[in-house]
Amino acid sequence: MDLAFTDDQASLRDLAKQIFIGYCTDEKLRALEKTGAAFDPDLWAELARAHLLGFGVSEEMGGNGGGIIELCLLLEQAGRAAAPVPLWAALVCGVLPVAMFGTEEQKSRLLPEVIEGRSIVTAAFDEPVSRDPSAPGCVARIEGDEWRIDGTKTEVPAVSLASRVIVPALAADGVGLFLVDPRAPGVTLATQGNTAAEPLSQMELLGVRIGDADVLLPPDGRAALAIMLDHAQVGLCALQLGIAEHALRLTAEYSSGREQFGRPLGSFQAVQQRAADAYVDVEAMRWTMWRAAWLLSEGLPATDEVLEAKYFASEGGHRVLAAAQHLHGGIGVDMTYPLHRYTFLAKQAELTLGGATEQLAKLGDRMAT
Repeated sequence: MDLAFTDDQASLRDLAKQIFIGYCTDEKLRALEKTGAAFDPDLWAELARAHLLGFGVSEEMGGNGGGIIELCLLLEQAGRAAAPVPLWAALVCGVLPVAMFGTEEQKSRLLPEVIEGRSIVTAAFDEPVSRDPSAPGCVARIEGDEWRIDGTKTEVPAVSLASRVIVPALAADGVGLFLVDPRAPGVTLATQGNTAAEPLSQMELLGVRIGDADVLLPPDGRAALAIMLDHAQVGLCALQLGIAEHALRLTAEYSSGREQFGRPLGSFQAVQQRAADAYVDVEAMRWTMWRAAWLLSEGLPATDEVLEAKYFASEGGHRVLAAAQHLHGGIGVDMTYPLHRYTFLAKQAELTLGGATEQLAKLGDRMAT
């Protein structure tokens, strides 16, 4: 495994960092939060102008090429900045599956508008009746020359910005992947509250009609869905890594400048030990995520490694943000101080990944069989 980034990958990382630093200052984020908005259209437009929305899409389709490695670099920087844009939903959950599995017509119809920042494609993995996205309760039936989709999806990210939502649904021959227009007849959307105030929606589908042009993968698409989920989960681990990294940096800066009993808070051994434990967690998050991302980029089996990355992203993210809050003391819960954003984002990512205990249980089941 070679974890040295190429010059192009390093340039991508540095450009993304520069843009996020400029657009995601504490003052700008506070101003956006006061409006109740969770999306910054100016930042999204700047990412499009910088051609950062084209990773994972071939150059023939107007993209930049690359894949999960480049997307994880971008997401890590977005996590560090607490960037209010749906990069994970749009690029990893939406664009990448279309680029990997879509027809030429689907690619030419959907991908350019995402690359140009005009719309997005997102995905609806979660359901209130099923904790396993690979076994959806949403059903698809053939009626005439169309598919009929019925079911409920929950916590669908950024659906208000999407031209299509990738919906896994169970058909007679297995799981299919369908491109649903969120404004189509039979689709009902309801905003859902969540820890990080992200734009999530419940999506009710009642007799939604899908033609062949919007069938991303006919049944049985279960293997493709597994690949989609692995990429999506590793991408979320990268976002969580950036969140934890910046929370630890805020903690180091605060404990170095804050004085107590006539000396910097960071000079106390107990504080140093707690911060060191958080650093170890961040590094565990980093290397398990990159190991899983590299395997996926090479087309190699990565089931165990994805579970390991999810475990450390969930457990490590939880511990790092808890340590950050404790070492900050009262200011850590002050909504005028930036740490609260990272705490909320980390908790939301942890819940979306499924929590650490679930990942350990799945790893244990695989080891036992």
